[in-house]
Amino acid sequence: MADKFSKEIRSKNMRAIKSVSMMENTITKELWREGVRFRRNVKDLKGKPDIAIKKYKIVIFIDSCFWHACPLHGNMPKTNTDFWKKKLERNTNRDKEITDYYIKNGWSVMRIWEHEVKKDFNKVIENIISFIGDKKHPRRKS
Repeated sequence: MADKFSKEIRSKNMRAIKSVSMMENTITKELWREGVRFRRNVKDLKGKPDIAIKKYKIVIFIDSCFWHACPLHGNMPKTNTDFWKKKLERNTNRDKEITDYYIKNGWSVMRIWEHEVKKDFNKVIENIISFIGDKKHPRRKS
């Protein structure tokens, strides 16, 4: 099946995709409103986490179903499939490498799928707050 758009138009459309999504903005605004303090898209941390709290070694990634090849909702474009297959595999492998890097170095990592946010935004916010709270104030074993 041929692409509906010319190569130039398709290229322009792809360039217009922002690295910070509206979903990420919505989540971070709500967390900030709830009193959670963090840094966004920290360039000096591997993988440029969406949310990072260096003091407590916490990183959170908000993964879109398309770009990160969600096993439930990721879909393969109908055109240029060889390119997209390689691209999405590279993204998935990089996500695993980055997660492994942080775990190996004693960081706590949380990954959130786009579909989780769409399904129950409030639950995602609660889970993030709980995750951060557990890492900031670990319970002591008696």
